[in-house]
Amino acid sequence: MSRRTALRHLLALAAMLISQPGGAATATLPPPPIRIGVSGPFTGGSSPMGISMREGIRIAIAEINAAGGLLGRTIELVERDDEARNERGAQVVQDLINKEGIVAALGIVNTGVALASQRYYQTARIPMVTSVATGSLITKQFQPPEFSENYIFRVSAHDTLQAAMIVKEATERRGFRRIAIFHDATNYGQLGREDLERALDRIGIKPVVVERFQIRQADMTPALLRARQAGAEVILTYGIGPELAQIANGMARLNWRVPMIGSWTLAMSNFIDNAGPNAEGARMPQTFIQAPDTPRRQAFLQAWRAQTGTERIPVPPAAAQGYDSALLLAAAIRQAGSTEGERIREALENLDTRVHGVIMDYDRPFSKARHETFTSPEQLFMGEVRKGQVVHAYEQDRQRVRQQ
Repeated sequence: MSRRTALRHLLALAAMLISQPGGAATATLPPPPIRIGVSGPFTGGSSPMGISMREGIRIAIAEINAAGGLLGRTIELVERDDEARNERGAQVVQDLINKEGIVAALGIVNTGVALASQRYYQTARIPMVTSVATGSLITKQFQPPEFSENYIFRVSAHDTLQAAMIVKEATERRGFRRIAIFHDATNYGQLGREDLERALDRIGIKPVVVERFQIRQADMTPALLRARQAGAEVILTYGIGPELAQIANGMARLNWRVPMIGSWTLAMSNFIDNAGPNAEGARMPQTFIQAPDTPRRQAFLQAWRAQTGTERIPVPPAAAQGYDSALLLAAAIRQAGSTEGERIREALENLDTRVHGVIMDYDRPFSKARHETFTSPEQLFMGEVRKGQVVHAYEQDRQRVRQQ
């Protein structure tokens, strides 16, 4: 038999086996992976948050796949850079749904991007577990009576909680009464400023000045001079790393230094690195601080080093929240026994297994009426920049973590 004839016989046999149900060739084909979308800013000023989140998600999915995957299938992440731009984020989400065939999604860092894009997940009935974005409206955009079901969940501390904690730190713990608010012009900054003003109003305090700044604004001098002239004792902030560093550096140039207390983004590496010694003492609410306080956190930090080759996490809360959001979504898919969006959503709202995350253990973290894992400021910690690292501002908080 010639070599060509033998090859034709082999091809014919393979075709016959593939065409027969239960044939040997059919039996060896692996089931298709479960495709989960991940979007966030992987370039630009918000990228430390996005990259940290993405790596946390990757670590969780690698662990799940190493343990056999879900429903007899591996998980495949479909990652897209939304560049922290609202219009780009909306297009990314539509592509993930319509072109990539994802069954669920994780990610989104910027509040404006979330508000502009998550409606496509809602319309497609695809569950979205927000890993980082903190705008208080995010999980409230699709509520009854207009919407019978809400497909948006969150594993980050929303800004109403953070604002209450920031104001308590400034006024109750540290006794400041003359308060300035500095916020950026994005949806994140505008909504955060509103949360701060409401929290201050509840205790009868009106800020002495409210200053809005633009993304990539380099000179904060005029705004800082107005705050100093108004007698501000503290600056409360809502922005992201590069512009927050401009505030700290601007105060140093003016030889005027008052404390900075702001949202969790004061923990961003591009704030700490760009501000250098001027970042020292800045305080912010945190869900996770990079320290091996518990065996679970130690294992996570070891996994981070193994995957990235670096010790430092650019934004530790973003990494931890990404990791935990992936675990919660996986638990819901496992419980649902299905990749159908409605069944995954129902499972998220009724998780019957305890999920051991790196931030906390989650025991029924969501319900039909509650799509937030964080519901109280007492679940958070106050972080502080010391020697270029974010550490616990209060020893009792560090001890609380160790007891978890």
